[in-house]
Amino acid sequence: MLKDRVAGAWFGRCIGCLIGKPVEGFDRELIQRYLKAAGEYPPGGYLPALDKAVEGLPSDFSESRRGMLRGSIECMPRDDDIDYTILNLHVLETHGFDFTTEDVGLEWLSHLPYKATYTAERAAYRNLVLGLKPPETAVYMNPYREWIGAQIRADLWGYVAPGLVEYAASMAYRDAVLSHVKNGVYGEMFIAATVSVAFVVDDVEEALKIGLTEIPRSSRLAEVVENTMKWSKADGCWGETWERVMEAYGRYHRVHVLNNAAIVVLSLMHGGGDFMKSVGISVMCGLDTDCNCATVGSILGALKGLKNIPDRLVKPLNDRVRSMVAGFDSSSITELAFRTLKLALKRLSA
Repeated sequence: MLKDRVAGAWFGRCIGCLIGKPVEGFDRELIQRYLKAAGEYPPGGYLPALDKAVEGLPSDFSESRRGMLRGSIECMPRDDDIDYTILNLHVLETHGFDFTTEDVGLEWLSHLPYKATYTAERAAYRNLVLGLKPPETAVYMNPYREWIGAQIRADLWGYVAPGLVEYAASMAYRDAVLSHVKNGVYGEMFIAATVSVAFVVDDVEEALKIGLTEIPRSSRLAEVVENTMKWSKADGCWGETWERVMEAYGRYHRVHVLNNAAIVVLSLMHGGGDFMKSVGISVMCGLDTDCNCATVGSILGALKGLKNIPDRLVKPLNDRVRSMVAGFDSSSITELAFRTLKLALKRLSA
C-alpha cells in the first residue's frame, strides 16, 4: 500500500506539473478561451495543441510548448518544481534526516545551476555565494520571501514521513528558512504536513485540516486556508470560490504563496478526491499553474495511490523525468519513488 502511494505521489506530482506547465502565468480568462477553442473545457488530461488563433494566446503556443502538450510528450520535461523534489531526496540521502539548513544551501550550490533558480531561490543562492548564512540568506535583497518558492519544495518531506505530520513540517521548516520568511515558510510546512497525512487518511478535507495544524493559527496563510475551505463547502461550484478568493487575495502577485495556496485548497475541496477533476480545476484557475497542479497531483497521488491515476496520464511520461539537478537528468520516476520509499521505511522504523 505505501509503495503504491509513494509512487502515486511522485507520478501525481509530475503529471500535475506537466498539465499546468503550458499555461503557467496565464489568467483564468485566457485559459478558458484557449480550452474552449480546443473543445476541451474543462480539461480531461494533458493540454492540447491548437492550430487556430486565440486572443491573448502566443502565436507560437503549440510549437514553443512541444514536449508539454498531448501528442508530443515523451517524458516529464525539466521543471523547477520537480528539481526541488529530486534535490531534497538527494539532501536526505547525503546528509540524513538530521540535515541542517546549511546542508540544503550546500547542495544547492553543488547540484543546482544558478540560472535554474528563480525569485526567492535565486536571491538566496546569490546570498550564499556572497557568504551570508541562513536565515540572513532569506532576507537580504529578497523581495520574494513570501512567494510560492518554498511551498513547491515541500512534497519530499511529506513523502519520507508518511503520517509523521510534525516531523514532515519540521523538515520543511529547515528547508524553507534558507530562502523565505513567515507565510513563505508556512506554505512549505502546510503542504509537507498535508502530503504526510495524505498517506494515512482517505479524505482530502481531513488531510487539509490536519496539515493546517502545523502552521500558526494567527498567520495570514491559516486565514486563507480556513476561508477557502469554508467557502468551498458553501459554494455550488469552484468558480464561485475562485471569485471569493480573488476578491479577498487577488491583490497579491501571481506567484505569491497566499493566492496560490488558496487555489490548491479550492481545487482539492471541489475535486472530491478525483485526480483529473482536481488537477483540472487547478489549471483552470490560472496563476502559477504548474506549481499548483503539481501540488494537487502530489497530494491526491499520496491519498489514492498510483493505481488510481489513469494510465492515459501515466504512460506518456515513459517513466522518465528531465532535471537540472546534477546527476539526476533522465531519472526513472519509479526509481526515485523506490529510493523515497526506502527513506520512508527507515524513518518509520526509527
